[in-house]
Amino acid sequence: MSSSEQTPDSKPDRIHRNIWVLSATSFLTDISSEMLVNLLPLFLANVLGVRTLTIGLIEGIAETTASLVKIISGRLSDRFATRKKPAVLGYALSALTKPLLYWASSWVGVLFVRFTDRVGKGIRTAPRDALLADSARPSQRGLAFGLHRAADTAGAFIGLLVAALIIFWAQGKTGLLTRSTFQYVVIASIIPAVLAVIILALGAREVHSQSSGSDQTKTGLAVYKQLDRRYYYFLLVLLIFTLGNSADAFIILRAQERGLTILQIMGVLLSFTAVYALFSGPAGALSDRIGRRKVLLSGWLLYAAVYLGLALANTGWQVWLLYAIYGLFYALTEGTAKALVADLVPGEQRGTAYGLFNGAIGLAALPASLLAGLLWQGIGSWSGLGPAAPFLLGAVLALIAALLFQVWFGRTENIANSLE
Repeated sequence: MSSSEQTPDSKPDRIHRNIWVLSATSFLTDISSEMLVNLLPLFLANVLGVRTLTIGLIEGIAETTASLVKIISGRLSDRFATRKKPAVLGYALSALTKPLLYWASSWVGVLFVRFTDRVGKGIRTAPRDALLADSARPSQRGLAFGLHRAADTAGAFIGLLVAALIIFWAQGKTGLLTRSTFQYVVIASIIPAVLAVIILALGAREVHSQSSGSDQTKTGLAVYKQLDRRYYYFLLVLLIFTLGNSADAFIILRAQERGLTILQIMGVLLSFTAVYALFSGPAGALSDRIGRRKVLLSGWLLYAAVYLGLALANTGWQVWLLYAIYGLFYALTEGTAKALVADLVPGEQRGTAYGLFNGAIGLAALPASLLAGLLWQGIGSWSGLGPAAPFLLGAVLALIAALLFQVWFGRTENIANSLE
């Protein structure tokens, strides 16, 4: 066996090197991304004067683009038995695209950059998740994805902190977001993005899964018919949940609408990412120990409570507190959901499964974000609720998803070994 073709059990007493490399890559990438992505809705609304419906459209199109590419990329990574190459390509494309925000002067320009950046994300996500799953032993999957999410979110925390410091340096306590301040942030985001690509290209190794036997020559719907039906039950639950989970940009706008300044909003985001980063690893390990179902249900019920609180919030500090608690929801669910996909699907199908998983959720983000924008602006039967409406809808759909998940997976605690 060559050094580039290790199995998860090559060193059974250690976490595979790919998990650390992929975590470091995501750490650096999120330093770069989070410096920009959370400022974009404020840049669009306050500098370019864009309406919330258009912001929802931009976010929805961006995520839909990533979703379609994820489905294709995941399948191709299975078909050609490679995870590393598409992952490197996707990270490189995003690193080259983000600096173009320096020259963005209209929402169309922002949409172009977000579109291209999301193509890069679409190319890399499913192969990267499959490589993570292939590199972890069944008893470590929750921990592996939890560590990856923790590193990713720690990068987000640093990125937000750097962005806040730049805004404070440029504008002082007023914390106003101007075009020139945003351009400073764009410039600062370039270095970590480039370093992430270098680390992944030099440090990651292809892993051949221990599972075998799937006919990779199958095409079209035949490929997806091979996937376990429990996987599709889980995917349906997630789609219902996602229809109420609009872009987090609306929570940022809610914080501003409740009276928080730009710098205070940066503090809100820092609180969220700190909680997310601190609890992702322990939550993933907990799902290995007590089962994915209990951890996911806890997360979705917490989400419903937070979104109900956001709908009822009267002051900025209430939004701040709720957004911090929202980080615990992410910690409980993001890594655990991806670990459950690995439990449900054998190794040689994981690229396809993660592509469809990430793709379907992203596709649901378009109607979710558009609906949130419409409800926010008072369009439709919920017009009397105003900005509270999208959060009430999210809480209701989260409860429905949790109920369905309990019904379909109520007797299943941990199936990590069932397909190995």
